[in-house]
Amino acid sequence: MKGYAGRFLEVDLTSNNIGEAKLPEETLRRYVGGRGLASWILWDRIGEKWDSVDPLGPENILLLLTGPLTGYFPGGRICVSGKSPQSNGIVGSTVAGEFGVELKCAGYDGIIITGEAEKPTHLFIFDSHVELKDASHIWGLEGKETFKRLVKEGREELKRINPRFGEWKDPSILYIGPGGENKVRMAAVMAKWTHAAGYGGYGAVMGSKKLKAITVKGSGPLPEVADMRGVSSLIEEVCRELYRNELFRRWGTGHGGYYYGNQTSSEPVRNWQEEWHDVKDYGVDRFDERVWVKRFWGDYGCPTTCLKVAMPTSGPLKGAVSDNPDYELQAYVGTNLGVFTPEGNTYLSARVDDLGICGINGGNVLGFAAELYQRGLLTKEELDGIDLKWGNVEAFAELLEKIAYRRGMGDVLAEGTYRAALRLSKEKGDEVLKYAVQSKGIAIGAHGNRSTLDYPSYIAYACSVQGGDHTSIAHLPLDHGDSELTIALYDSAVICWFNAWTLPEDLIWDFMNKVTGWDISREEWYGEMAPRILNIQRAVLLIGGPDLRWKPKENDENPARFYEPLPSGPKKGRAVDRKEFEEMRMEYYSAMGWDENGIPRGETLRKLGLEGVDKILRDKLAR
Repeated sequence: MKGYAGRFLEVDLTSNNIGEAKLPEETLRRYVGGRGLASWILWDRIGEKWDSVDPLGPENILLLLTGPLTGYFPGGRICVSGKSPQSNGIVGSTVAGEFGVELKCAGYDGIIITGEAEKPTHLFIFDSHVELKDASHIWGLEGKETFKRLVKEGREELKRINPRFGEWKDPSILYIGPGGENKVRMAAVMAKWTHAAGYGGYGAVMGSKKLKAITVKGSGPLPEVADMRGVSSLIEEVCRELYRNELFRRWGTGHGGYYYGNQTSSEPVRNWQEEWHDVKDYGVDRFDERVWVKRFWGDYGCPTTCLKVAMPTSGPLKGAVSDNPDYELQAYVGTNLGVFTPEGNTYLSARVDDLGICGINGGNVLGFAAELYQRGLLTKEELDGIDLKWGNVEAFAELLEKIAYRRGMGDVLAEGTYRAALRLSKEKGDEVLKYAVQSKGIAIGAHGNRSTLDYPSYIAYACSVQGGDHTSIAHLPLDHGDSELTIALYDSAVICWFNAWTLPEDLIWDFMNKVTGWDISREEWYGEMAPRILNIQRAVLLIGGPDLRWKPKENDENPARFYEPLPSGPKKGRAVDRKEFEEMRMEYYSAMGWDENGIPRGETLRKLGLEGVDKILRDKLAR
């Protein structure tokens, strides 16, 4: 077995049991790692009782998984997964940093966490030294303070365990903020100061298990690869290719705050009431001039260095630190809230990070609340005196804190946009639901599809197995570079899709096979391997439960807002065409081997070797 450490760490927080598991090479080849392997592990262990497993209960499994390319392909990531408290399905959420590399060097391909601790707990891993530590002293701390303390404690612990080594490099840490501790459904798993595995709500899963943080340090080498000379040559070639991407290196996704609004009419403005703006002061050059204090920052082995560090250096928002902010946060805690200043956007980005909340889903629910306030459906009294007007940075920061600590109306909004809309609609009428811009409990990414200049597919979010996740969209043809079958490859190999998109696809296959010694072809991936992963994800999404179950076809829908004509910009009047959408949805169902209601056909599942999934899915849907 090449490219894999060959072991998975098993941690039962209820019994404090720590053990190891091994998986057959056949399973690894079928599901690769990351998102793919997460789908299989979750189905294998809890698939039969999926609809009764509470995502925020001890039966749920939290997975942290590497892939075969972790540590070799430039740019480090780790995949975080489990049963999602947002969608009740499976989301493969990846986060940048050294955690995956350190874990592999410690001798593990992943961590499988079950149960629920009695008190706040910190999982500490140094090679084969694995222990559960009391985390009561850091429970309640915000993100950056948590990270600083754990880095200091980690260094001291490494010196204690191995005093002869000398000065240790900082360990890698995943942790949660107050949002995760209070089981906010859109809580993120954080890394470093500002990196986040945001989609899926797995920060809430960590919080439900009272797991504050995981620290890992590996002193061993990376696993042996099948063709070392070939891999070394590919690393050099990939780095050369990535380094040539000068514009992305210079600006990252930070150019998007103006570009996607002005040029493609696809940026959320005031809860998607518009998707166009012409605020030149929100251009990337203004971020560069006014808040960027470090213009090139890359994670493990990454020559792209697309990240930037942002911090207002003067004024009332001085000192708030965020990375970039990237486009998604420029949109969701910027234009979506009527905030059009780099300083205000950086401040709100820093707050979602410190509170441990996904910036996309957090910004989405803030925009939802602000529109209800605009329309008189939420009052100042219901918000405990907060004047939630568009552009009011301090008001949004205050409400965000209420969400993180589940105080007042924040407790309702902490359930996420869709669940909050359902609850509020009982008091205020069904009108509330049309202002919830989401798909299957997950906020729509900051890329509208009304103009078709950004995301050209009307089914992008409606048919995705990861709901509103903009990084995993439904697209035809299935082997298109933007299709979720392609993204499932990146999420399973656990590589940065920004880097992967830059490269010729043949390089990815060559890299995979030279690391593993396998002979996976493009045809096998799109014809068998990716469909196997996505059909497991589709099955559990349809089974759902225990609180929400998505109806086949009926819930494969766009948000109501996307059927409203764009009110401004060069694409004024454009909306999702329902007839075209319905035709495209049926075409996608057919291409995926699903029936007219979007249910995977029995022959499709059996062909993919998923007979067990077929039987359980039929039984569950028949009830």
